[in-house]
Amino acid sequence: MQTIRSVRSKKQGTSKKAEPIRPGIQLIKKRERSIDWVFLLIVLVLLAFGMIMVFSASYANALAYQGDSFYYIKRHAIFVAMGLVVMVILSKFPPYTTYQKLSTWIYIAGLLLMALVVVLNGGQPGRWINVPLLGSFQPSELMKIAIIIIFAALISKNYQKITTFRYGILPFIFVLLPVIGILVVFQHHLSATIIICAIGLGMVFIAGAKLRYFLSLIPAGALALVALVLFKGADYMKERVQIWLDPFADIQDSTWQTVQSLVAIGSGGVMGLGLGGSRQKYLYLPEPQNDFIFAIICEELGLVGAILVILLFVLLIYRGFVIASKAPNKFSAMLVIGIVLQIAIQAFLNIAVVTNSIPNTGISLPFFSAGGTALVTQMMEVGIVLNISRYATMEKV
Repeated sequence: MQTIRSVRSKKQGTSKKAEPIRPGIQLIKKRERSIDWVFLLIVLVLLAFGMIMVFSASYANALAYQGDSFYYIKRHAIFVAMGLVVMVILSKFPPYTTYQKLSTWIYIAGLLLMALVVVLNGGQPGRWINVPLLGSFQPSELMKIAIIIIFAALISKNYQKITTFRYGILPFIFVLLPVIGILVVFQHHLSATIIICAIGLGMVFIAGAKLRYFLSLIPAGALALVALVLFKGADYMKERVQIWLDPFADIQDSTWQTVQSLVAIGSGGVMGLGLGGSRQKYLYLPEPQNDFIFAIICEELGLVGAILVILLFVLLIYRGFVIASKAPNKFSAMLVIGIVLQIAIQAFLNIAVVTNSIPNTGISLPFFSAGGTALVTQMMEVGIVLNISRYATMEKV
């Protein structure tokens, strides 16, 4: 049986009804409290672990191509520092309610930035925007946050009707279509397309949309996939599928990276070759500090190290859902769920690519892969989660 507690106004002396809550849960006054230190600690461990592995994986490449063994780790450390500053700022302000108020404008800004890539590249495929003094960044990374925010706002608005096709599916499809169009047609960015669609569908499903509506979309999705493969300029997708099906077909050229990744994983065994002991990073595995850093982790730290990394992500995801369960309202809960889903999806897909379980789609490993845009945006998302964790309206009794 649900209980309702009336919260009496101190100024007016009147009372207003509180929302019904679940059995065994008592509504308490919303207050600002400390951030979720468990979530933060896991993130810091992942960051520290990632910095160690970036240096270990990159110093051979850095010395050979940049003339400085510390080139990549110095750049990575700068982005880690930037990300931490952004995380601290966003963990304190603005209030999470600001994102809901500005959700439509954030979504539009994301679309405009992605369209700007198309304009700056003269209509040719491209993913990056160069900014003086700051270097280059990928607007698709910011689009992931925008999608999470707009979906959380739509779910919060339509939550009572989320089980209907009109309110539980159609609005989200209309939001996704322009994003997918730009990513596929103009950017040829398959990995971002997959991640953004998976985040959106996952959020809507968790919110309560009916499974049969998702199943009804399968034929349309299959037709879109066929059209994508046949689309002029999508030959690179066919090549990646062929590499996935037969990674040893052309080990001197197109399948080189996949083969070297598998060799690195196999060489690590159970206990690994020891930190710094990788052989494939010595100019065999291309860009080992980026998308394929998990292969170096497996080679140097073995199965034990790989399981440790996976467990850290599992703990982070679990803690994120705990924060979502205590969030003050539907919007903030879905915002946390969307961010946690993104981290989970990217970690899963990266490991699947590195182990050749799925075709190579160029997905970075959160908090590990060297780079700027992805890492800083991930720390932005961490800051938002920590911000929401400071507001709790429910506790168990």
